[in-house]
Amino acid sequence: MSKVFGKLPTGKRLERIKANTNYKVGAFQNQSVTSVMAEGHSFGKILKDYYRKPKTTEPSLPIPSIKTNLKELNGLSPTIVWFGHSSYLLNINGKNILVDPVFSGSASPFSFMVKGYKGTDVFKETDFPDLDVILLTHDHYDHLDYNSILKLKSITKKFCVSLGVASHLEYWGIDKNIITEFEWWQSAEIFPGMMLTAAPARHFSGRGIRRGKTLWSSFILKTSDHNLYLGGDSGYDTHFKEIGQKYGPFDIAILESGQYNPGWKNIHMMPEETVQASIDLNANVLLPVHWGKFTLSLHPWNEPIQRLIKKAGELNVKVTTPLIGQEVILGKSYPAEVWWNF
Repeated sequence: MSKVFGKLPTGKRLERIKANTNYKVGAFQNQSVTSVMAEGHSFGKILKDYYRKPKTTEPSLPIPSIKTNLKELNGLSPTIVWFGHSSYLLNINGKNILVDPVFSGSASPFSFMVKGYKGTDVFKETDFPDLDVILLTHDHYDHLDYNSILKLKSITKKFCVSLGVASHLEYWGIDKNIITEFEWWQSAEIFPGMMLTAAPARHFSGRGIRRGKTLWSSFILKTSDHNLYLGGDSGYDTHFKEIGQKYGPFDIAILESGQYNPGWKNIHMMPEETVQASIDLNANVLLPVHWGKFTLSLHPWNEPIQRLIKKAGELNVKVTTPLIGQEVILGKSYPAEVWWNF
């Protein structure tokens, strides 16, 4: 079981971390002063609320899906396939990039906790083509899954991760030579004509009691023809506008909308803030993720998308809402079926 928790950075990696300007008082810091628990809230109260959580936090029916053959994506236009929560596959310029894969059926170090909704397990690690990159935004269990990494590592050519996350991967047997670690505002040409840049997010990290020992990031993926914003987890802040000014406009912004709570509003956006973040980024299309698979908060399971769609309509923001497994094809197909009203 100890392997699941990973390993904290040491040696030269820790030296690099300590030299980072965002690493202060023994932990990485956000650009703005950020407490995980908002003022006026406590972990004790939220824990009590969890024992009384309503049945609507989980769907009453299985989540619908489309079983796309991931090994036969056409590759003519950039394609995104969402797998629920924050896992998705990008097929772009002939490369397969898998983001934050969690396919073990649980978003927890313990398999009996935070289990996926019925219907969200239609894709397994064996369904994937050879992967050019696994991209990891941060090390929380709902984004970095030990068992998924073990099953996918043999078909993955390289890993691109936030600074410090490689410590977990190396502990799990990944060759350090195929891992690239990113600090905020650091860029690398991961393939000819394909640039990956790490950017700030307002969040935190940790797979145990100790927080902030590894970095959390959003990412910009840019080719000669397309520009994508891969948001990871984040509370709302000025960094979205800063990123939009530096790197926008974006063809699409993939942003979290779900698992929020007034108690931790600093580190997870409310749905209306997600819409505003896409405007700040100057994104043509918004793809909301971080919902539809796991219950990590107390709101009704489908409330995030309902609130987001309402606000997007008010602000004239284009949103795509694919089913699990349904293809989003940039410039061609943006599914927008309302499938969550049950």
